[in-house]
Amino acid sequence: MTNILVRSEPGFSPSIDAESVGVGNDYIHNDPNGKQMRLNAHGVVKDKGTGGIVYLNYTGIANITPELGMILGGDPNAKSTEFGDSFIEMRFETGEDKLKDLELGVFVGAGRFVVEQGKPVVVEYKLSKAVKGPVAEKA
Repeated sequence: MTNILVRSEPGFSPSIDAESVGVGNDYIHNDPNGKQMRLNAHGVVKDKGTGGIVYLNYTGIANITPELGMILGGDPNAKSTEFGDSFIEMRFETGEDKLKDLELGVFVGAGRFVVEQGKPVVVEYKLSKAVKGPVAEKA
């Protein structure tokens, strides 16, 4: 992992707009059946607004579809994938008080691989925070 960007959607609190500090690392291994990859990535980002440092870690699984196989194999005809075959759970740790609430959330995400001619492949995740929903009434 060489470049990490973390940007919250407008209205999300705490707001974060952060870039990687240094180089992160990721550990990826295939399941024995060759149909999925297991993901375990780590990185450190610095928030532009607060200057706070945030450690992030995500684990997940990606289906090795024919489209992803083309990307991983460096096929010049590879195209970007859609969301729906890669899912993660992300954790945040920080000493910055204004970002501390990130540590309290459970975040899950769906990912895709973005291919643009002449550029490195980008992995993009859209995260959602799990929140309490309405309580179902007893039948």
